Amino acid sequence: MSVTAPPRPRMHEGTEVTVLSKTIVVGAGQMGIGIAHAFAVAGAPVVMVDIKDEALSKAKAAVTKIVDDGVRLGKVDAAVSARVAAGLSTSTDLVASAKGATLIVETASEALAVKLDIMRTVDAVLADEAIVATNTSALSITEIAAATKRPERVVGMHFFNPVHKMKLLEIIRGIATSDDTVARTQAIGAAIGKATIVVNEAPGFTTSRISALLGNEAMWMLSEGVATAEDIDTSLRLAFNHPMGPLELGDMTGWDTRLSVLHYLHQTLGEKFRPCPLIIKMVKAGRYGRKVGHGVYKYVDGQKVPGSGLRAF
Repeated sequence: MSVTAPPRPRMHEGTEVTVLSKTIVVGAGQMGIGIAHAFAVAGAPVVMVDIKDEALSKAKAAVTKIVDDGVRLGKVDAAVSARVAAGLSTSTDLVASAKGATLIVETASEALAVKLDIMRTVDAVLADEAIVATNTSALSITEIAAATKRPERVVGMHFFNPVHKMKLLEIIRGIATSDDTVARTQAIGAAIGKATIVVNEAPGFTTSRISALLGNEAMWMLSEGVATAEDIDTSLRLAFNHPMGPLELGDMTGWDTRLSVLHYLHQTLGEKFRPCPLIIKMVKAGRYGRKVGHGVYKYVDGQKVPGSGLRAF
């Protein structure tokens, strides 16, 4: 594992980033918004692609808000807002958008079948030298790459939520990923202000493996009545200096996504990753977390409601 230099603290008008080019971001969910923002602010033309026009409209508005908030707080030059507005577009046509592109970042559903279908679709129209990246949290880069005729150019680019605040970019190499692809991806990561680590493919990589285990154990503790949700989260924040507790993090990530990762890790790494039944119940109830207004905690306008933590039952 290696780590690049830390990211630049501020993006200025006129900054030149030669390693960036037209970037296709597939998926207009929470992660797609953050990834599109990172590339757009760094100066790359970005096309966000999704099957739903409504999702794309909301995503573009969300990117604009992040940029405008950055301007208001003095973290982003005002001229960058206009550049992002001019350089960010949306489309529901994946084939037309990807034609001739040299970088695509897939961040669709954490479902292997969906990702494989996307890979097969874009493989025939991307530029020969294109890097094909997936933002999967845990799935096999090697298996995803096998759906293309360019497995040496397929790589994992695992971003963290919220992307505009989180400095790390986890780069995962599959069995066929070339050294050139890894080096180019590291350069891209640096260009968008991220510190990168390189990980040889393993289930859950480094971060998802640890985070899933921590969040799962926290849910077992909650279901067993060991402590309240608020106290479990407080203990991790104050005792280990975590920015948020594992239950708060699960709400932000989405328990549907977390459950999908746990199922995969349980299948590949064994019993210690068996999902807590409480997570399964929550997902069945549609309590996915912050994105739907209810997970372990309740949320109003994206803000956690004090004292709303789920109780053991």
